[in-house]
Amino acid sequence: MKKVLIITYYWPPAGGSAVYRWLKFTKYLREFGWEPIVYTAENGEYAEFDPENEKDIPSGITILKQPIWEPYQLYKRFIGQKKTEKVNVGFLTEKKKPALAERVSVWIRGNFFIPDARCFWINSSVKYLSNWLAANPIDMVISSGPPHSTHLIAMKLKKRFTLPWIADFRDPWTKIDFYKELHLTWLADKKHHRLEKQVITTADCIVTVGNQIKEEFEALGAKKTVVITNGFDAADRIQETIECDREFTLAHFGTVNKARNPELLWQVLAELVEENKEFAKDLKIKFVGRIDQAVLASIQKYNLESSLIKIDFLPHKEVLKLQKQSQILLLLINQTHNAQGILTGKFFEYLAAERPILGIGPTQGDVADILTQSKAGKMVDFTNHSSLKQTLLSFYADYKASQLSVNPSGIMKYSRYELTRKLAEVMDSLG
Repeated sequence: MKKVLIITYYWPPAGGSAVYRWLKFTKYLREFGWEPIVYTAENGEYAEFDPENEKDIPSGITILKQPIWEPYQLYKRFIGQKKTEKVNVGFLTEKKKPALAERVSVWIRGNFFIPDARCFWINSSVKYLSNWLAANPIDMVISSGPPHSTHLIAMKLKKRFTLPWIADFRDPWTKIDFYKELHLTWLADKKHHRLEKQVITTADCIVTVGNQIKEEFEALGAKKTVVITNGFDAADRIQETIECDREFTLAHFGTVNKARNPELLWQVLAELVEENKEFAKDLKIKFVGRIDQAVLASIQKYNLESSLIKIDFLPHKEVLKLQKQSQILLLLINQTHNAQGILTGKFFEYLAAERPILGIGPTQGDVADILTQSKAGKMVDFTNHSSLKQTLLSFYADYKASQLSVNPSGIMKYSRYELTRKLAEVMDSLG
């Protein structure tokens, strides 16, 4: 069996969407002739923890860990956060107005910690892994980012050991939606772009989650690019019969930052609540995950607080159960320049839950294409008031008639097993 070293920062007991991609690939790689060896941080600063994820780690695999120093304790002290508080991700703001110290810390992060706050892990990891690889030969190295520091570790190992290297991008680098919010100097911006291009052109293959990111990396000179989306694990699907919520629940799972705030949705829901007393009584807006203050402010602005149910975090198993229970699953796409290429991991779990999906985002793009093909729901444009209102009324009429359901077609190609098969084919072609 061939051996592959997988460098990933996110690994159990971490929770949240970032951990699942490579945990699930690792779970199934042996079935396609590859023995995974995982290198990860011993003491990572994770936004969420979910020890249940450890059940998916294949028995007997080698897991290498090294301590990592991250500046987050300094960051927390600087902005007045307690040591035990979680660091916000994706420019999530849970305060009404971020303090000056918080804004300054963002500038420091972008300009001095390049490519990210895990940059201090690069040299020590290269040294440790070089010593380990000298005694334990492998056939390939794979890095998963962000954080993109993992790619710099892999790039150094490739050059030192002439190994085939796959760089996997769950998100873009300089094209990510919050890149401009880092307030980079021209020198820092230049360095980010230089490192990005170096990684893209040095790797033997770039794997991405969507077509738009693939095209962007091809334009940067990638040797080979392959799209392998995120997906769902068929083994995780809830087999028991789950009764749907009695209320007309619109449920969102995962973080909602300011860029995902669906202002139009709150406006339309407020209109429907005002026009229809029964709708007002039935409506529940359920958020499972962390929510930006701007989203809560919008809900208050449209007097929808009485319909809001907010749950900060749940183990993955409970999340899957609640998804299947919900009347409608909300898919909110960032209102940013790269909106057409955003393809979130939760979308595929939504497909597996087999509940109607209401997407708010570009009606032409990676998510919209899959939603149309699978017949699992509807995508409404950010600004299309009439379409959104009509869609909600149609869903509500079906709900009242106990006929709100979908039967998604062709979704098994997004199962983690089939996606791992595709990954293994790419690996075989290189190694």
